[in-house]
Amino acid sequence: MSEFKALLVSEEQGQFTRCVVLRRIDELPAGEVLIRVHWSSLNYKDALSASGNRGVTRHYPHTPGIDAAGVVEASAVPELVPGDEVIVTGYDLGMNTPGGFGQYIRVPAGWVLKRPAGLSLRESMVLGTAGLTAGLCIDKLQRAGLTADTGPVLVTGATGGVGSIAVAMLAQQGYEVVAMTGKTDQADFLRGLGASEVISREELQSGTGKMLLAERWAAAVDTVGGDILFNVVKSLRYDASVACCGLTAGGQFQASVFPFILRNVNLLGVDSVEQPLVAKASMWDRLSLQWKTDLSRLEREITLDQLSDHIDTILAGSMTGRAVVNLG
Repeated sequence: MSEFKALLVSEEQGQFTRCVVLRRIDELPAGEVLIRVHWSSLNYKDALSASGNRGVTRHYPHTPGIDAAGVVEASAVPELVPGDEVIVTGYDLGMNTPGGFGQYIRVPAGWVLKRPAGLSLRESMVLGTAGLTAGLCIDKLQRAGLTADTGPVLVTGATGGVGSIAVAMLAQQGYEVVAMTGKTDQADFLRGLGASEVISREELQSGTGKMLLAERWAAAVDTVGGDILFNVVKSLRYDASVACCGLTAGGQFQASVFPFILRNVNLLGVDSVEQPLVAKASMWDRLSLQWKTDLSRLEREITLDQLSDHIDTILAGSMTGRAVVNLG
């Protein structure tokens, strides 16, 4: 089969359009591993790429999709052979390299992991970059001293991909989880994932002008950034930490040194895109075994033809949980 289906984002006179088209395998870039993609997932970065954001994707036409799970069809390296089930997340996939919203990808071998034994290909894409990021956040907080009896853990942007998985994963591990969301109608959804309390975005936005706020959180996973992030920093308990992995509320905030020097708190950056492959493999093993979490409450399955509508939904801020893409 030399042709395959893919979502193609095109630009014409400054306007971006999306449609499912037939492409040829020989149009894919050079790479050591050709993969038949069976599953992908929809992330906010995919939606940015699909809407013409030059900070994510420089050149169009382009096929987004920063996550892919499938089967090796051809390989130039001995450690990967046809028939191997594999996953690819991050690096340049779906940014400037054709991504998982196409039925085939061709990528460097250094981007490819064999499927963890404890996950199916589909389950790996319910997690995808969002699950990997949530896991890395929790791991970094634990390395900084967080334990299940330390106190409440805040998750901001809790209905999103990273946030919803972090809520479910933390709750399963015995943490007291407080979920922040701008979607107050989703409180039951978040409690169903394991949140013991749900608070509004407005509550975390108050007190922006103050140097310090009352100590509240034993730790936090922040997916939104902006002034909400610094309000979280200002309300951390002594010696607590926040893991920062997103910027949907903005890439800047007004800061002071007071929380850091008076309360000894830590702001921990988390990146899942350029992590060394060995570090990704270690976290995927953990996600598939001791940290394996029931995510059935937060996932929905969509087809390639339904993808464009869901991209509009995530751009409008109306998406909850995870959309896993069946590429057939």
